[in-house]
Amino acid sequence: MISINDLSVEFSSVPLFDHINFVVNPKDKIALVGKNGAGKTTMLRIFAGLQQPTSGSVNVPKDLTIGYLPQQMQLDDTRTVKEEVALAFHHVNSEKERLTKLTDELAQREDYESKEYHDLIEKVSNLTERISILEKENPEAEIEKTLLGLGFKREDFNRMTSEFSGGWRMRIELAKILLKNPDVLLLDEPTNHLDIESIQWLESFLKNRANMVVLVSHDRAFMDNVTQRTVEIVKGKIYDYKVNYSNFVNLRKERIEQQTRAYQNQQKLIQDTEDFIERFRYKATKAVQVQSRIKQLSKIERIEIDEEDNTAIKLKFPPAPRSGDFPLIIEDVTKAYGNHIVFSDANLTLRRGEKVAFVGRNGEGKSTLIKCINSEVPFAGNLKIGHNVKIGYFAQNQAQLLDGNITVFDTIDHVAVGDIRTKIKDILGAFHFGGESSDKKVKVLSGGEKTRLAMIKLLLEPVNFLILDEPTNHLDIRTKDVLKQAIKEFSGTVIVVSHDREFLDGLVDKVYEFRDGKVREHLGGIYDFLHSRQIESLSSLEEKNAPTVERTISKEVPKDQDNVKTERKKTYAEQREWEKAKKKALKKVEETEAAVSRLEEEIKEIENSIASGDSSNEILELHASKTKELENAMSYWELAMQDAEHYS
Repeated sequence: MISINDLSVEFSSVPLFDHINFVVNPKDKIALVGKNGAGKTTMLRIFAGLQQPTSGSVNVPKDLTIGYLPQQMQLDDTRTVKEEVALAFHHVNSEKERLTKLTDELAQREDYESKEYHDLIEKVSNLTERISILEKENPEAEIEKTLLGLGFKREDFNRMTSEFSGGWRMRIELAKILLKNPDVLLLDEPTNHLDIESIQWLESFLKNRANMVVLVSHDRAFMDNVTQRTVEIVKGKIYDYKVNYSNFVNLRKERIEQQTRAYQNQQKLIQDTEDFIERFRYKATKAVQVQSRIKQLSKIERIEIDEEDNTAIKLKFPPAPRSGDFPLIIEDVTKAYGNHIVFSDANLTLRRGEKVAFVGRNGEGKSTLIKCINSEVPFAGNLKIGHNVKIGYFAQNQAQLLDGNITVFDTIDHVAVGDIRTKIKDILGAFHFGGESSDKKVKVLSGGEKTRLAMIKLLLEPVNFLILDEPTNHLDIRTKDVLKQAIKEFSGTVIVVSHDREFLDGLVDKVYEFRDGKVREHLGGIYDFLHSRQIESLSSLEEKNAPTVERTISKEVPKDQDNVKTERKKTYAEQREWEKAKKKALKKVEETEAAVSRLEEEIKEIENSIASGDSSNEILELHASKTKELENAMSYWELAMQDAEHYS
């Protein structure tokens, strides 16, 4: 249990938290919410012991282990992915050292009846049990399951960490933290660089295996699926709700309505009191009553409404000039880097006004196809942009492309033309860059502020084809909702690359999935697609990600029978490879099953001996050793079953 007692935090005499109190209990899974700058990350850092409050205290039990995933981290680039993640198991030795110290302390004490002695016994017992569990785990198998769940491929395990982008490096750090199995997980925007499938794996892990979780996220669906308690930070105060995020939104609305009514009633009381004082201030017969009302007025504790911002971003894309009926036609497009084929024979046709999503694991080619559409990279095949199509492109790194050395106002002033230049301040104000904020240098803006600024640039030129690559990264939930509504009202054509299910829900009516080098079309919304794929856990994900033997249907009639024979030979060769891999996987299952059965028989014989009275140290140690071997064998059998299920 972690308790926050009368905690206050100030930055340059500006209060961030004002005498707050709350408790994190075992099994709690908490979402910290609030507008950008409310103090969510600061609270996580205080929990992690990386930042001290201005006053008050944070009580964390000494034996409580904490895993903290910040938004930015540093990795040592001298190890492979597997070697770096294996560091998670080095804590077993430190736990053993701690157990030795506690055992020595226990041996030296003689206050057998005291509370402190019994507390020490309990600590030794709990730590012994923890070490026993850790030693029974099969590190090799656990590392594999965790890395596969977070989207890595087996061929990635022996690559150096320096070869990976920031998003993948964050996954490496997340894998280390999850494998340490700490008592408390502190996660700051863990889904920012995960694809939909990895987010769902992480959801399953946190729901089924994590103990205490405190997380900050702008992914509504993720919070709903993981947390059952929501702590809102507003103007230095907190409001604690024992519900998930969606239910919190409704309860918060009720709270604001109650505060508004109370505020209005109080304002009426204050006005009536002030009117009375003003009317009878100079009447001697009313002097006592006037003084009484003045004292009454001074004692009133003014009610504040916790609506942190009553202004609303009104985001509306300019009217889209009419394009041709088919803004984009892609036929048999293939993209490869050397011998690595990103995707092959991609085919898709977009009608005017369609809104579609590109989804799939990171690295499967979503952003690459967008670069092909924008003529940023060469490709093979036919790609046609329709008549009168004007593309507005928001890249993943759009916010990073801004000039950090100029102001917010100048950023927009440099791209604005015509009458729009007279409305720059109004536009900036609508995006929360009003007043002095417009004079800030871009380099001091937060990630969400930079994303909003980049979005403003996109709004300045009328387009009829929007291509948005991860537009919601770093945006808070409220701003994402506004952006989603603006896209829904946009009359042009839209491609959205996103891993945010809540954002895509109700926005797109077609999904293109990038998987195993292919681009597949799925009619319907994002949850229709997820239901069809039945992605609910790592095991089902691995099943559905199995390579499939697909018959290629040629659009043209073969010119001669040789072409048909060649096609048949190719399909037959693929089938042979499939059968060979299936046979190998099934053999591995048989071998691991045999190992499990053998160890179960050996353990049964040992237990019979113990039951017969043989309780020597040797046979007890043998029983413990064989039990550990069985745990490892079961893990290998589980991995073998997952591989075999690919071919079922």
